[in-house]
Amino acid sequence: MSTTLETIQQQIIQNPILLYMKGSPKLPSCSFSAQAVQTLALCGKRFAYVNILINPEIRLKLPEFSKWPTFPQLWIDSELVGGCDIIVNLYKSGELQILVQQTALKYALK
Repeated sequence: MSTTLETIQQQIIQNPILLYMKGSPKLPSCSFSAQAVQTLALCGKRFAYVNILINPEIRLKLPEFSKWPTFPQLWIDSELVGGCDIIVNLYKSGELQILVQQTALKYALK
């Protein structure tokens, strides 16, 4: 049986674009998660998510692992991008679209 930190590491490695969030993309449970989902969806590529509300161990351990205290957390190509404000700002600058497109090409994501 794997530890929570091992589970987090596996999720990040196995999902090139991963959003740790409150709720799900179809039913976000906070405005920051909703805004992150909307912004990420504008990039036009599939992404995975983990609902931290139904994964309390991940909710507890991820901030320790990532050194980032809040949710949502966007991980792209095994690197922490940041939270809602950073996601939105990167989108406004065009950097998020480039990062998502490059990652989608690298991993053949649709």
